[in-house]
Amino acid sequence: MTGLAVVCRRVMHIYRSQGGDVVALSGVDLDIAAGQMVALVGPSGSGKSTLIALLAGLMRPSAGRVQIGLADIGRISDAELARLRGTDLGVVLQGARRNLLPFATVLSNIWLAQRRAAAVRPGDLEPPARILSLVGLVGQGHRKVRELSSSEQQRAALAVGMAASPGLLLVDEPTSQLDRAGRDEVLAALEAINRERGATIVVVTHDPEVGERLGRAVTIRDGRVGAEGRNGREFAVVAGDGSIQLPPEVLENYPPGTLLVVEPGQDGGVTINSPRT
Repeated sequence: MTGLAVVCRRVMHIYRSQGGDVVALSGVDLDIAAGQMVALVGPSGSGKSTLIALLAGLMRPSAGRVQIGLADIGRISDAELARLRGTDLGVVLQGARRNLLPFATVLSNIWLAQRRAAAVRPGDLEPPARILSLVGLVGQGHRKVRELSSSEQQRAALAVGMAASPGLLLVDEPTSQLDRAGRDEVLAALEAINRERGATIVVVTHDPEVGERLGRAVTIRDGRVGAEGRNGREFAVVAGDGSIQLPPEVLENYPPGTLLVVEPGQDGGVTINSPRT
């Protein structure tokens, strides 16, 4: 398995409705290297779920470019998009049971998820038992989903997402309904998938600790990339149009319309100050 790189350039997405258009994303620039783990962090309505839906090929961008590996999501045909989603993209929706058949066994769920990929890549898929080992569910394949704990169900959902050995795994809020122990089990499974299979992993989360654990956290605010955390340190991000979103705690002292002076600082840095009166 080889991880797939992700490139977003000036991505916009607009939801059309009779009551008026809603701009969910307004110029997202994002690069994710092949094999990297990234958390998309932000409040409800910030645009992060729209962004992951675009990465999953569930929608196409209104403008801009979303590229997964060599595939431009906005330009490939419907047939090519369906093939990509059946082989190279793994998607785990929020709420483990939305990804699983509760009255079927875990192994049956994985077999069902492998059917489309098997038609394209026969003989090139991992045995379900090996996938279960990867997510910490050794010997649990013959149990029915409804018999599993919440953490086990979430890891079973990850196993289904990995059934086709995708290069990109997209996971929406995998820890939101778990206690700390369950959260750590799910994060350990994600780390094992990344370490042993090389898959690129993008996780949507409200939990900043998840972002710290994954090593890179991208904050989405008001439909744009607002900040980025790497190894516990947070950075502002310069967008493709040269704009920058200031952290909320800074904006408390500098409301919209405030005039600021931006000047080159020492050692190649930048200083932002209020003008002297």
